Amino acid sequence: MIWLVLGAVAIFLLMGGMRAFERASVTSIKSLAVWVAALAGLSLTVLLFLTGRGGIALGGLILFGPLLWEKWRAAHPRVGTRAGPRPGPRQGSRRAQAARPGWMSVDEAYQVLGLRPGASEADIREAHRRLMRAAHPDSGGSDWLAARINQARDVLLRG
Repeated sequence: MIWLVLGAVAIFLLMGGMRAFERASVTSIKSLAVWVAALAGLSLTVLLFLTGRGGIALGGLILFGPLLWEKWRAAHPRVGTRAGPRPGPRQGSRRAQAARPGWMSVDEAYQVLGLRPGASEADIREAHRRLMRAAHPDSGGSDWLAARINQARDVLLRG
């Protein structure tokens, strides 16, 4: 009888966990996986020390050293530097836009739209319209390509 009750409780907890897992965000699931892996590694290290295999445990911990160092440096970027961060380009400048990840230069924008440098605003709008008809996600096109075409239009019309 006790096994039946314990089995029912286990199933109840499993179903509740599955439901919580279903509603969880990707970030929280990744965080959970990292915690589970860290706890498993620590428990394995403790077990190896307890069974007299401390050298193997230390070797395993040393393998994680570069990963831990990288994480620590990412969390503390200014530790160990004397000077503060160098001032970057102004927010609205072309250098700032070119330095932004994923941002395209004016030359790239002309290439994406298939235009020559110095094209008129009407030419830019027409090329954008023509390319978006084929590449729009609602027409079976690519989200990435549509975003690049829109970005190219924005770069050329703002510049």
